[in-house]
Amino acid sequence: MEAQARGLLETEPLQGRDEDTVASADFSSMLSEEEREELKAELVQLEDEITTLRQVLSAKERHLVEIKQKLGMNLMNELKQNFSKSWHDMQTTTAYKKTHETLSHAGQKATAAFSNVGTAISKKFGDMSYSIRHSISMPAMRNSPTFKSFEERVETTVTSLKVFFRRRR
Repeated sequence: MEAQARGLLETEPLQGRDEDTVASADFSSMLSEEEREELKAELVQLEDEITTLRQVLSAKERHLVEIKQKLGMNLMNELKQNFSKSWHDMQTTTAYKKTHETLSHAGQKATAAFSNVGTAISKKFGDMSYSIRHSISMPAMRNSPTFKSFEERVETTVTSLKVFFRRRR
């Protein structure tokens, strides 16, 4: 008897099988005919209200689109405005300003370093050309695989640096 009494007072949540039992229970037999008719009428009324609310929402959404079109607002413009605002907000942050300053300083240092390397290479080539003129002929050296490979690498590096510095301006 105590087990039955305890079963009625359980505070544990329903388990899956308990929920299935409740869902499959037929409570309609517990309702009087009058209660059943009232619930059916309430159900019909709720369904009508939901339909009306959907229609009102649809009409308001159409009106919203019309107003946006009249104002010249479309999805692309909104995205542009959001992007511009976000970009501006990001640029005004302290972290962005510090990063910008650091990268600008690093860029200036890199420019100076590349300039020094370029000067050193030019000087070295000048020295090499003098010694080469006296040792072997220039056409023979220019046609060598080593010189061709080196020449291609220098041209690629110079082109990359030119493109990099044009973009920075």
